[in-house]
Amino acid sequence: MDFVEKAKRVIQIELNEIQRLLARVDESFVRAVGLLQRALENRNKIVVVGVGKSGHVGEKIAATLTSTGAPAVVLNSLNALHGDLGVVADGDVILALSYSGETDELINILPALARFDVKIISMTGNAKSFLAQNSDVHLDVQIEQEACPLNLAPTSSTTAMLVLGDALAMVLLEARGFQKEDFARYHPGGRLGRTLLLKVQQIMRKEDRMALVTPSTTVREVLHEMAKKRAGSAIIIDEKGALLGIFTHGDFGRHFQTEPQLLEKSVGDFMTRNPITVRSDKLAAEVLHILEHHAIDDLVVVDEQNAPIGIVDSQDLARHKLI
Repeated sequence: MDFVEKAKRVIQIELNEIQRLLARVDESFVRAVGLLQRALENRNKIVVVGVGKSGHVGEKIAATLTSTGAPAVVLNSLNALHGDLGVVADGDVILALSYSGETDELINILPALARFDVKIISMTGNAKSFLAQNSDVHLDVQIEQEACPLNLAPTSSTTAMLVLGDALAMVLLEARGFQKEDFARYHPGGRLGRTLLLKVQQIMRKEDRMALVTPSTTVREVLHEMAKKRAGSAIIIDEKGALLGIFTHGDFGRHFQTEPQLLEKSVGDFMTRNPITVRSDKLAAEVLHILEHHAIDDLVVVDEQNAPIGIVDSQDLARHKLI
């Protein structure tokens, strides 16, 4: 038995059905997005309901909507008539999933939903079904063939629902002007959230961990100060505390072979003047960009007067799980 070929057959069938779905995205989809957008603008929510495999797909669609700033809840159709209808409020939009459009559990709650001022968007494979005919907008996910070799297990049909649900969520996201920063608010634990929410001041090493020296300090003394602060670089400042330059372990390595008396000379002769800097109120994402763009490992953090108040070492980014 050629399992690889059989797997490819399943995938190809589902791809074919998605291609057919693509051709049926029409004005109904536009009206569905409009209903969802207006509900959210009025601070209402999306109520997703489905049974069986459609119910599982509905849970994923609801999770995607919620994670992109569109509040969505899942209504258990089995318990809806026994108190769970309490999650529904006037102004909400119901997203009902049923491939047949004749699922008893869904049909039974339609009269109860009619008592609310809600709009119903249905996703079925039968435009003439009871659910489709009693919806404000019907989205057609009809397929010709399930990927199941017996043509019984919901496969292509649930894939079509899932893909169309993703399309709803993503188009709604764009229509609402949802940005990376908004996404990060709902995903603070992920790398994107950390990158977009953390400020430079939260990840920088402050003055007590900085090797601050003057231009006349010898390289030997500078190295001692760097070792003392466990720093990979020293910040050179003038008598007023203004930033003059930076001296790194890399600088020491580059000059050591050509300057026999390097250790006894002033660091001001070997520092990098006017180093790349960043303000403390910038996002950590900017630090990532600067370090990569300029191929450096240390970034000086300055205040409004260009005085150094911190430093970001590339190792700090790994510690904060930003890289």
